[in-house]
Amino acid sequence: MKSLRLLFVLATTVLLSATALAQDKWDMPTPYGDGVHHTINVRQFSDDVANATGGKLEIVVHSGASLIKHPEIYRAVRTGQVPIGEIFMGLLGNDDPLFKLDNIPFLVSDFDGAKSLWDASRPAVEEALSGAGVQLLYAVPWPPQGFYTKKPVSSVADLNGLKMRAYSPSTSRLAVLLGATPTTVQTPEIPQAFSTGIIDAMVTSPSTGVSSQSWDYVTNYTDTQAWIPKNMVVVNARAFKRLDAEVQQAVLDAAAAAEERGWQMAVEETTAKTNELAENGITVASPSPEFVEELKAVGATMSAEWAEEAGEAGQAVLDRMN
Repeated sequence: MKSLRLLFVLATTVLLSATALAQDKWDMPTPYGDGVHHTINVRQFSDDVANATGGKLEIVVHSGASLIKHPEIYRAVRTGQVPIGEIFMGLLGNDDPLFKLDNIPFLVSDFDGAKSLWDASRPAVEEALSGAGVQLLYAVPWPPQGFYTKKPVSSVADLNGLKMRAYSPSTSRLAVLLGATPTTVQTPEIPQAFSTGIIDAMVTSPSTGVSSQSWDYVTNYTDTQAWIPKNMVVVNARAFKRLDAEVQQAVLDAAAAAEERGWQMAVEETTAKTNELAENGITVASPSPEFVEELKAVGATMSAEWAEEAGEAGQAVLDRMN
């Protein structure tokens, strides 16, 4: 009887050990707080993967740059420090100009145009990531970008000399073309940067304006809808290949659902967060015709610069849009 009991205990231990080995736990750094639609969507993606795999893959979301700072997330995924992460696509503009495309002012200014741009550029983006050992899972847009300032803005002249927040190579170049001084400030640092005078203005989405409580340090939001940038969720290619085929497919299915859901969330987010800015005392204004024309001219300059920098690969993307 003791021998049978011992055999049962040994068999159970082996079975439990095998089950434990079959489970994977992935830490996932993300840059933004829990109230932002990107983070809400990422958490749903994580839940979907866990449910679809029966717990074989657990993705633990570390929001608000709490695990790894935003500029370091891509490198952490690429080097295998973490298997998966979320990043702002434009941050990779120095790696490949393709990643700057959705940061060009007035190239597209509505979600239909943004979706066409993404469909046209996605194959090139996937190829660029693949060359670095990284696989794209999905991408989701921000609401259109506008200007946050302490005084009303009616023309580019009103931005001259201001210290403007920059968060990517494209936004740094935009600040220069507007006569402002670009200053790199990541999202969690925005309130302190304004309160200490590091920046005087920023161009960003209604989502970031709300999450950073912009009404504490600015009074005006000019709703230019200048461009619609995206976040990407990416995975280390080797880590992904180590998953069982069924788990891989579950991740891909959850990613496809997250992308579709995320685009709709962005549309809803645009209205809700713009209204929330106004409810908290921000003056929300449409841009003057003069400001629109000046911004379009800046956009034309940046488009020409981008086309020259991106070369044939960039032209191929633009051709697919037309």
